[in-house]
Amino acid sequence: MSGRHAHPSAVGATGERVPALRRWLRAHRLAGLIVPHADEHQSEFIPACAERLRWLTGFSGSAGTAVILAEQAALFVDGRYTVQATAEVDPGLFEIRHSITQPLCHWLEAHLPPRGRLGYDPWLHTERQAKALEEACARASGRTVAVAVNPLDTLWTDRPPAPMAAIDILGDAETGQSALDKRTHIAATLRQAGEDAAILNAPDSIAWLLNIRGGDVSYTPVALAFAILHADGAVALFVDPRKLTPAVVRHLGAGVALEPPEALAAALDRLGANRKTVRIDPDGTPFAIVRRLRQAGARLSIGTDPCVLPKAIKNTVEQAGIRSAHVRDGAALTRFLAWLDGRASTGCLDEVTAAERLAAFRAADSRYRGPSFPTISAAGPHGAIVHYRPTAASNRRLALGTLYLVDSGGQYSDGTTDVTRTVAIGSPSADMRRHFTLVLKGHIALATVRFPKGTTGAQLDALARHALWQQGLDYDHGTGHGVGCYLSVHEGPQRISKLPNSAALAAGMVVSNEPGYYRRDSYGIRIENLVLVQPAPAPAGAELELLAFETLTLAPIDRALIDPGLLSSAEIGWLDAYHARVAKVLTPLLDAATADWLRAVTCPLTPERQERLSGAVRNG
Repeated sequence: MSGRHAHPSAVGATGERVPALRRWLRAHRLAGLIVPHADEHQSEFIPACAERLRWLTGFSGSAGTAVILAEQAALFVDGRYTVQATAEVDPGLFEIRHSITQPLCHWLEAHLPPRGRLGYDPWLHTERQAKALEEACARASGRTVAVAVNPLDTLWTDRPPAPMAAIDILGDAETGQSALDKRTHIAATLRQAGEDAAILNAPDSIAWLLNIRGGDVSYTPVALAFAILHADGAVALFVDPRKLTPAVVRHLGAGVALEPPEALAAALDRLGANRKTVRIDPDGTPFAIVRRLRQAGARLSIGTDPCVLPKAIKNTVEQAGIRSAHVRDGAALTRFLAWLDGRASTGCLDEVTAAERLAAFRAADSRYRGPSFPTISAAGPHGAIVHYRPTAASNRRLALGTLYLVDSGGQYSDGTTDVTRTVAIGSPSADMRRHFTLVLKGHIALATVRFPKGTTGAQLDALARHALWQQGLDYDHGTGHGVGCYLSVHEGPQRISKLPNSAALAAGMVVSNEPGYYRRDSYGIRIENLVLVQPAPAPAGAELELLAFETLTLAPIDRALIDPGLLSSAEIGWLDAYHARVAKVLTPLLDAATADWLRAVTCPLTPERQERLSGAVRNG
């Protein structure tokens, strides 16, 4: 089947929904509406009731924004989703544009009619986003209008209810620090900054701070809630009481006041009435909250969510749990790869069956809590769709002579994983091997770098692209993202990307190492391991404090796709050492047949090196 597939029900539905929205806009004298993939918490993974963009357009990706005008409409997505959006969205209704090279604001300047009033939901945009929209509209001689009620919530008659999953407790033995200690520490940073309180609207920040987890959204174990952290360490938690059990109430203790979500507005008004200085995160706080605080008289302090950095720097207990989770996850993935190797040559496997089998291997772990994101199980040309997700309509067989890319991860009670492997189904072509080896060279360059304390991911990104760049190739996504500890698979502030980023990599941070290459309509290649930032031994004469990456992910890399002639001896040495470690650590967790398979696929890359190692063993 072709990689260009649409969801028939979505396309048919959007054909009715877009005209209905336009009728609403005319009735309310609006020229258009902005519809982002967002909820009130600015989360990546959002509950079903917040999937307004998907309901309207059919686009199922985790990042995108649509703008609907009276006669025109466009969907803006980044490089991860351009192919997917083309497949899922009706081109007769929406123009597909690249959000980086063809930004929304430029489109608005060109298409918003003079004096046009553009509607937006202030709960789904930050103040910074709202200001960018306002400035774009002004350049088109129009203006923005914050709608009191999102019209899609009115038109979406069968909209799912808000989630009500029960909150769970994560013990100090797993977190390494009590919630009281965290509250005390973060409150001290507020006092040092001269702030009276901070607004917490990111569910993973609240989960980390209070040592709780939830089940309100898929893939990320959080409860949807808002919180106000005061400078004395007290917290007001605004959460539906139906999510609370007596045990959770006891765990939260007297320092956490429990309020229903509808009490948030009055609490914001009190902060303003008392002229409190309140920290808001410009990249995460909904404009609706910022506007209410400002109107109430609060003094606003612009700063990063105070939980973001301490959450990203894992303590020793969290690091130990993450390592343990990766060992067990690596064993599950290795069982899957061995199973795949034994059946792929039959030509009977398909993307959905493979993804289901991988999920079953992971589910055998008693600490497994579910996937950390939708599994990307992509055969052949589907691998070139960076965030492809197989469906019954798109399901493709793993055909001989093609590549299969599987990007998946698990949520475990002691850690979060994210790993990508690309494997050859049958004999790969010379181009496949060349491209794979170029990606591997970038992966190794990043895995082995030592860098001064204070270095950002933006300064390291070129290392992963260098080999590709020399051949006139590249990939249109970031090289690395932060990963939480039994929390969000995508977290900040760190990242490795071409995009500027002021957050320095610090010891204790987990980040992905995932360069790739994508040949449209042919195949995709990505090699992803998670790595942990650690202090590096200082060489003689060093004048700087150095950091390095400890590779956490343990799973074999397909040697059939490697052209050894393109690798240096040092690169081959890294691969052989990595495979030796994979075999040593995982073999005790595997059955005999899988252990034999692993031993075969992790032997040294070149016969000459294997002979030298064997001789060293015989003589040692």
